[in-house]
Amino acid sequence: MQNAKVGIIGAGRIGQLHANNILRSSQIELKGICDINVTHLKGTNLEKYVPVITEDVSVLLNNAEIDAIFICSSTDTHCHYISQCAEAGKHIFCEKPISFSLEETEQALSKVKEAGVKLQIGFNRRFDTHFSKIHQLINDGKIGNTHMIKITSRDPEPPNEAYIKSSGGMFFDMTIHDFDMVRYLSNSEVKSVSVVASNLVDPVFEKYNDVDTAIITLTFEDGTLATIDNSRKAVYGYDQRIEVFGEDGVMLAENERKSNVKIATNEAVTIDHPKYFFLDRYKIAFEKEIEEFAQSILDNTSLSCTGEDGLQAQKLAIAAKKAWVEKRTVEMHEI
Repeated sequence: MQNAKVGIIGAGRIGQLHANNILRSSQIELKGICDINVTHLKGTNLEKYVPVITEDVSVLLNNAEIDAIFICSSTDTHCHYISQCAEAGKHIFCEKPISFSLEETEQALSKVKEAGVKLQIGFNRRFDTHFSKIHQLINDGKIGNTHMIKITSRDPEPPNEAYIKSSGGMFFDMTIHDFDMVRYLSNSEVKSVSVVASNLVDPVFEKYNDVDTAIITLTFEDGTLATIDNSRKAVYGYDQRIEVFGEDGVMLAENERKSNVKIATNEAVTIDHPKYFFLDRYKIAFEKEIEEFAQSILDNTSLSCTGEDGLQAQKLAIAAKKAWVEKRTVEMHEI
C-alpha cells in the first residue's frame, strides 16, 4: 500500500483544515468528504481535487478503497460515527472531545476494540515541536523527577454565542487540550482536581452555565502538582506556554511569535505579539498528527494518542466541571 486512503465526515473549519493538509501529504489520499450540507464547498479547491463529496455517510463507509475516516463533525455525533466506522472496519481519527458522556465514550471504545481498528484522538498539541521536545526531555530524565507542571492556555478572543451554546463548556471545549497535555508531560495519573473560575470576559458564558476564566489545580498519584490557567480573551494574542519544574532544573516552552526580533532602544524593549490563533500556532502540529496516523495504518504501528487518552482527558473535564459546580476538590475515583 503506497498511501493511506481516507474519507472525512464533517467539513467545517477543522474538517477543511485536515482535508487541505491531506491533499498536501505524500502518504495520504483523500477519497471523499461527507457533510450534512456540502453547498459551502462549491467552488473550493476541495470540490476540485476530492473525487467524492456527498451528504450520505454510507458512501464513505461502503467504499472498499477507504482505509480510514476522519471524524470532524460536531461532538454530539462522534460516538455514533466511531461505532459506524468500527463496524465498517475503518480506522478512525476523531477530533476532541470524544463525547460529553462517559457511557457513550466507553461504548464507542468498546466497538473500536471489538473491531480491531485504530483510533487516534485529535490532541494535536502533542505533536507541537516545543511541547514534544519537553516530553522527550522529561522521559530522558533531563531535570530528574517532576515536581510541578504549569500550563497557560488563553485564547485571543471568545467564540460566538452559537458555538458557546453547543461547545459543552470551557472544560470540554478548551481545557481538554490542556488536560491531555498535562497527562502527556507527567509519568503519573491525576488523583484529584480543584477549580476556581469566574465570568470576567463576557456575560454570554454565564448564560450557558459556562465560565471564561479559570485556574485548575491537579494533584497526581505520585505527588506531582500541576496548574492550568485559562482565559477566553488575551488581547495580545494566543498565549500558549508550558513550564515543567523538577528536582534538577526547569524547562520552559514560550510562545511562538510572528518573528523573534527584539528591538531595544532608550524608549523601550519590544517584541512581536504571539501568533494570533491555533490555525497559525499549531500549523505544523496539525500536519504531524495526520502523518503519524497514516504511518500507523501503513506500517501497522501503535499510536501515541489513543482513544484511552481521549477517555482520560474527558474524565478530567468532567471532574473539573464537578469541582467548579460543587466548589470542592474532586477525587478522580469519583468519576
